[in-house]
Amino acid sequence: MFKKVRNIKVNYKQYGVGNDIVLLHGWGQNIAMMDPLGEKLKDKHRITIIDLPGFGLSNEPDYAYDVSDYVELVHDLLESLEIENPILIGHSFGGRISIIYASKYDVKKLVLFGSPCVRHEYVSKKQNFLKKMKKVKIFKPIVNIMKKHMGSVDYKNASPMMRNVLVKTVNEDLSEYAKKVKCSTLLIWGENDEAVPVCEAQELDELLKDSALIILPGTHYCYLENLERVVSILDNFL
Repeated sequence: MFKKVRNIKVNYKQYGVGNDIVLLHGWGQNIAMMDPLGEKLKDKHRITIIDLPGFGLSNEPDYAYDVSDYVELVHDLLESLEIENPILIGHSFGGRISIIYASKYDVKKLVLFGSPCVRHEYVSKKQNFLKKMKKVKIFKPIVNIMKKHMGSVDYKNASPMMRNVLVKTVNEDLSEYAKKVKCSTLLIWGENDEAVPVCEAQELDELLKDSALIILPGTHYCYLENLERVVSILDNFL
């Protein structure tokens, strides 16, 4: 199904009956990544899954969005669907959106999977290599070319517009928003999450007023790798 929100055609999927659960996927993903979870919860809840702008079947933003822009678009969409005080579940980038959303609007409960919050300056081996190359005069002209070939998979796979969005969103520190979240929050993390390590989950847990952290076997996608167990945990939490 499609809705036009803020001049953007947004694709969403809705099914089930009961309290509203809104599922927000991670960067480079789409509705399909949250659908297995939605299907498991649909008997007790009305599920709404959104293709965030720039992903799936939704149009790209008409300018480089930051996380707050995504929040306002999601809020406008939910208002148009007459969804109030939802249970919000976000993975990774969708979790970033969820943190700000819950700091500003009524949310019944919040669930976050592998969601970055506190900004960290991780210097990779690639970045160190490029810094050293830049100091050598004859290599300076080719450093930018090398950056394109050595950049992250997300950056390389993105369109020009979404590359600008990625640069804006990954540089945002959401700590102050997390401190303002009032609803009960459940953090579910993979013990081997390399994209957003467990130490970041622990930092986020400290910032939130009412939260619990559960660490499960698996990676950045532990909610899918432990689907039945996660559903059981959510049944108790929700």
